[in-house]
Amino acid sequence: MLSLFRLVQFEALHSMMAKDGVAPVSTAFVKGVWFDNVIACYVMVVPLAVLLIAACFGCYAKWLRKAAAIWLSVFFILFMGIAAANIPYFAYFFKNLDSSIFGWFGYVGTTTGMLVGEASYWPYIILFFVAALLFALGVRKWYKITDRHISSPRSSLLQKDSGKVGKNPTSLKATAFAFLARLCVSAALIGLCIFGIRGRMGYNPIKISQAYYCDDPFLNQLGISPTYNLLTSVLDDLRKENAELHLMPYDKAVDYARQSLGITNLIDSTAVLHRHVAADSAATRPNVVIILMESMSASLMQTFGQSQPLTPTLDSLYRHSLAFTHFYSAGIHTNHGLTATLYSFPALMMRNLMKGTVTPRRSGLPTVLKQEGYHNMFFMTHESQYDNMNAFFRTNGYDEIYSQESYPSSEVANSFGVPDKYLFDYALPVINRAASAGGPFMATLLTISNHPPYIVPQWMKTRTKEPETQIVEYADWCIGQFLAEARQQPWYDNTLFVILADHGKLVGEMDSELPQSYNHIPLIIFGPGIQPALYDGLGTQVDVMPTLLGLMHIGYDYDGFGVDLLRERRQQVFYTSDTQIVARDSASCFIHNPMLGRDFCYDVLPDGRLRQTHDDRRFQPLRQYGFAMVQTAEFMQRHSK
Repeated sequence: MLSLFRLVQFEALHSMMAKDGVAPVSTAFVKGVWFDNVIACYVMVVPLAVLLIAACFGCYAKWLRKAAAIWLSVFFILFMGIAAANIPYFAYFFKNLDSSIFGWFGYVGTTTGMLVGEASYWPYIILFFVAALLFALGVRKWYKITDRHISSPRSSLLQKDSGKVGKNPTSLKATAFAFLARLCVSAALIGLCIFGIRGRMGYNPIKISQAYYCDDPFLNQLGISPTYNLLTSVLDDLRKENAELHLMPYDKAVDYARQSLGITNLIDSTAVLHRHVAADSAATRPNVVIILMESMSASLMQTFGQSQPLTPTLDSLYRHSLAFTHFYSAGIHTNHGLTATLYSFPALMMRNLMKGTVTPRRSGLPTVLKQEGYHNMFFMTHESQYDNMNAFFRTNGYDEIYSQESYPSSEVANSFGVPDKYLFDYALPVINRAASAGGPFMATLLTISNHPPYIVPQWMKTRTKEPETQIVEYADWCIGQFLAEARQQPWYDNTLFVILADHGKLVGEMDSELPQSYNHIPLIIFGPGIQPALYDGLGTQVDVMPTLLGLMHIGYDYDGFGVDLLRERRQQVFYTSDTQIVARDSASCFIHNPMLGRDFCYDVLPDGRLRQTHDDRRFQPLRQYGFAMVQTAEFMQRHSK
């Protein structure tokens, strides 16, 4: 029944498909059945378990089957109503039903009038009533058949036999065997239903990201169950991390953010930070390779004071590249680093900005380069649906996604997939093929090894003894090996390399409410036309996109929070953690904890250490800056701008 509604949706709205698409339509329907089965198993697991367990003990009560019939009818007819309503909803909004529909419930009269008064909705309403009637009749038929079966003389005899224990040892043994057989079959069926709820055998249960398989947003969304989408969006709204931030009024925040970023054009309420960045000369169009290293705090490098030689590759690159001294991650999670680096959008505390029942659409480095004719590839070590990466990157500019599903299962080292060395070994031939096609490419590689559980290969000869430092040596060595092999490829000399961390980690002492090592990370850029230099100003991951496109002399439309660090020197930066908002300049660091309602103020000493102070009056400009930027990001996220 639910597949029927999906077929109707396809027939009614297939003109929304990408005109030049080549993806197989059948895959969307297969994935749709997959998601429908998840919903079906959620509904079935309770009546299935109750009826089977009761039957194991000889209970075939009529009221149990009647309750099951009502349960199935109510839920599945409700889900058919959702599937029917999703068709005109998708036609209007180009997205599946989500929790936003509950906003209409406050206007019952208007909503009802719209549904009844719009003639184009009538076919779907009629289809729903016909399907609901057929389903109800089917359930009624099932109920009558089982009622006749259980009322038959043979079934009655079985019920009587199962309710008594025979005195004959043979009879007792047979009864026990029959009971165990029923129990095993029941457990197997209930287990299969629970497996159906989980939806897959991987590390994570099924998520909406699993429906995305191509570049066509219509087909990707066609495979999602509207009911699954609606329920998960309601749950997302209830999550604490998705609660709306209230730091200052939106209008004041936006005005301050625009002034801080030097935006002087007329404000557009649908894109409050929108501006055009013009190219200063002809575009060079080099290839781009971006390596985001897991948890690589700057404090792990000797360049920044580490006493042990853990990162000889990074330290050497730092001395011979365009390197940034006071560079910070947008947040403390991988998804924060990805959205900030690639799409110039800051972290909003603990919120995951790549997830959502409707996959967020963002313009950024991948979308700009795609418009410039680049072929974009993303390589990760783990499952593609982790943090909704498959859906997010396919939606936002990447042509190919490589993940744990792409690699042999024998290479998977832990729950985060394959080790760094295999990731680089796998990526190099793929990059070579893309380069041989003739056009420019961008390859983004996300490493994982510097994340617990640490797995250091036995063949790796390390200088240190602790796994926490040995794994840093391994991660650094893998970068060196990849670059050495890449240097032998014909595309190397025409490629910009960008190396940074997704975020840092705790290294050394707790120097503040949010230790600097969590966000202070290296940024290294080298390639054709890049002169080695040390940039000692402030910067964050949101600045990577404008700085890199500036080096490539590419003009673009921009809605992000970054600046081209080589053309504009930042006076202040901001970033967040799960529970703190940080704003800092070269002399001061301000930290605010919204949950506690407390401010923490620190002076930045010449050696980079922090010293707490209670003279918070001079920190008010930093407070206003941090609040305004985060509140503006909240506005853009909340209103999908």
